[in-house]
Amino acid sequence: MLTLAAQMLRHRKGGFTATFVALAAGVAVLMACALLVESAWHYRGQAQRYAKAVAVVADRDLTVSTELFGETERTTVTLPERGGVPASLADRLAVVPGVERAVGDRFLAVTATSAPDVPVTGHGWASAVLAPYRTVEGGPPRSDGEIAVDARLLAGTGLGPGDSTQIITGGASRTYRISGVVEAGDAGTSGAGGSGGAVLFFTDAHAARLDPHRERFDAVGVLAAPDADRAALLAGVREAAGAAGATTYTGDDRGLAEQPEARTARDFVLQAGGAFGGYAAVIIAFAVAGTVGLSVRHRRRDLALLRAVAATPGQVRRMILGETGLLALLAAVAGVPLGLLATGWIRDELVTRGFAPGSFTVRGGLLSGAAVTVAMAAVALTSAWIAARRTTRIRPTEALGEAAVEPGPGSRARAVTGLVFLAGAVSLIGLTGATDGQTALGAAVGMLYTFVLAVALLAPWINRAAARLLGPVLQAVWGTSGHLAAANLRANARGTVAVLTALVLSVGLGGSVWFLQDNLRRQTVVQSRDGTLAQHALVSGTGLPESATEEARRIPGVTAATGVRRTSVVVPGDLETRAVVAQGIDPRGADRTLDLRVRSGSLTGLAKDTVAVSTATADAAGWELGGTARLWLGDGTPVTLKVVALYERGFGFGDVTLHTGTLTGHTVTGLDDRILVRTGPDADAGTLEALNGLAARYPAASVVGTDTLTGELAQDLAVSGWLNKLLITVLAGYALLAAANTLIMAALARTRELSLLRLVGVTRGQVKRMVHAEQAGLLGVALAIGGTIAAVTLTSVVNAVTGQRVPYVPAAGWLGIVGGTVALALVATMLPVGRLLRTPPVQGIGIRE
Repeated sequence: MLTLAAQMLRHRKGGFTATFVALAAGVAVLMACALLVESAWHYRGQAQRYAKAVAVVADRDLTVSTELFGETERTTVTLPERGGVPASLADRLAVVPGVERAVGDRFLAVTATSAPDVPVTGHGWASAVLAPYRTVEGGPPRSDGEIAVDARLLAGTGLGPGDSTQIITGGASRTYRISGVVEAGDAGTSGAGGSGGAVLFFTDAHAARLDPHRERFDAVGVLAAPDADRAALLAGVREAAGAAGATTYTGDDRGLAEQPEARTARDFVLQAGGAFGGYAAVIIAFAVAGTVGLSVRHRRRDLALLRAVAATPGQVRRMILGETGLLALLAAVAGVPLGLLATGWIRDELVTRGFAPGSFTVRGGLLSGAAVTVAMAAVALTSAWIAARRTTRIRPTEALGEAAVEPGPGSRARAVTGLVFLAGAVSLIGLTGATDGQTALGAAVGMLYTFVLAVALLAPWINRAAARLLGPVLQAVWGTSGHLAAANLRANARGTVAVLTALVLSVGLGGSVWFLQDNLRRQTVVQSRDGTLAQHALVSGTGLPESATEEARRIPGVTAATGVRRTSVVVPGDLETRAVVAQGIDPRGADRTLDLRVRSGSLTGLAKDTVAVSTATADAAGWELGGTARLWLGDGTPVTLKVVALYERGFGFGDVTLHTGTLTGHTVTGLDDRILVRTGPDADAGTLEALNGLAARYPAASVVGTDTLTGELAQDLAVSGWLNKLLITVLAGYALLAAANTLIMAALARTRELSLLRLVGVTRGQVKRMVHAEQAGLLGVALAIGGTIAAVTLTSVVNAVTGQRVPYVPAAGWLGIVGGTVALALVATMLPVGRLLRTPPVQGIGIRE
């Protein structure tokens, strides 16, 4: 039967081409998802500054245990602000048997004015041994006014040992003499091509004075003695680190200690690739099942003839499975390389847009390719087997007669199952409304797919009911052709299941998930714009000290000035512990620069031991006004604060608002990001001039209008939403491809039908009008159902996530989705029908299905 299956592939190119396209595109999409997940699974950052260390002790993660349904669930969150370890830990590690040295490393945020575009960090000279770095010119720093500089930082500047340069750190610019130039040793990862950024070294004493966290080290690197027992040494290091609540990183994991952003990128790519892969798998399963099933249904006469000439049911099934298996293998040969190319492009875009460090690379492929090939083959073979069951179960003498008649809409079991899925989708509406954040989004996507699955199961009855309801309308518009169209829709109710499902899926997906991103972006921008009462902002990429806010308040014409420090904090939830955006402010005069739309309480009560939270976060965490909120600051420090205000504008200003004093010592820079300035009616040109003068006293600072901040926020959101838009485009595009595939297959299978109509006197024009009427009816049903599903899904999730009862839907977007779907359906139908009508009817009536 395999030989016969191969011959069938050769002689029935039309239907098999459509199946191949669906399978190959599905393999490419899933391959890209799987390879991203595999690459992220292997990714551990890149150990550059710690290449010589046998172990690195640091505190980069927070693990929280919660009770869920009687079981303990542990959630690990990467700390947003690089948690540190006690400085005394270095002394305890130094006495572990086998340890030659335990070197504490300080991480200082610095900017070199001679090379402002080069990412650079500052460290104490003692940590240079951990790479190790070697001095290629000059010598190490020996006084507070000297620094040793990475060769990468001096490239193209013309500076060298003995020259002076300006370094910005701690919100101030200082002049240092370059004592020496250093390069990485034999690690090979930190040289000129290193992706971890350049470094510069202060003396250890000066680095400690510059560090806002003097009592802590960012990490401690452990160097092993030449004759050390490696296993015993690591066991001792882990014991000492565990007692201090820190983690020991060894091997490739040292890169996670050096680059915490690598862990964040790793988790992000794992989650994005896994979630997108799951969504794509469901859509692809729908599409492949519909395409394969339609291909088998269109060959009922061939299969019936085989049964009539004594082919056994098992032989026919093996032939169909053989055809599908061969197509799946061919699709893998084409789809896997396409997936590899797509993954490489996505990786480059992720790095360019800041989602992942430059050290993130595409790794693996063999495991992903094998898994995707097996999964796609399993879906295709299962679909083929299900589609062939009806033909292979009937008796040989009834086979040809069975093929000539369109089967009924379906079994009672199918109808009951469809109603169950419909009820489940309706129940998910309530679940979406009762949750928020990612939980609400997940419930909404589940609701979308459950609705589509219910439509797929109930499609035969939906098509019949729609044909009866639309019959008078079609006849009134298209006359006799409309009457024929309604009759065809009723008779072929089961045959158009795949077409209806694909169209509903594409409209429902594009009209819900795509517009969700627009709603989130718009809500954030609107809240930020409407909630910012200040007209001016003093901003600096290197940070501003609290004293700058006090100076701004003393300027004539300034009625209020508020320093804002952006960070993230970790909050618990019923289902997950997560990091949320937070801000630290000085509440003095904040009511004149910010309007967070406080629903209850007041920001005047904001102090070091209190907190204000958004209503969405309060609901998720179970916090109430006047109660306590237990959370973790960005560096992992646990705090318990009293809730003094609940506000609504969490999208625009962050879900948690703290007093600046609460954040002191718990952020990397210890500085404000911006100062919001409100001027009064008596302000004049002198006020703005004084503000510009204040900005000139701080490095890299400037005065901008707050509308500029809103514009920059919109651009940042566009960048961050790029990946979601890309994923949605791929999903909706595949759904449209599946719809086009099924429409073309359905049209090409009508050769005998259309030829028969022409032989009994129906003109070519009437046939075209009939097909137009059919498409109008089918598209009308698909757009109505898909649009309803999209509206319910979008409204539910937007209301849950943003609190807006009416979602924002751009007119151009809906016109694009509806117009694109209609145009695609017409092109995918009328082009093949036009080709069929060019075939003489006498010749067409003799062509097999």
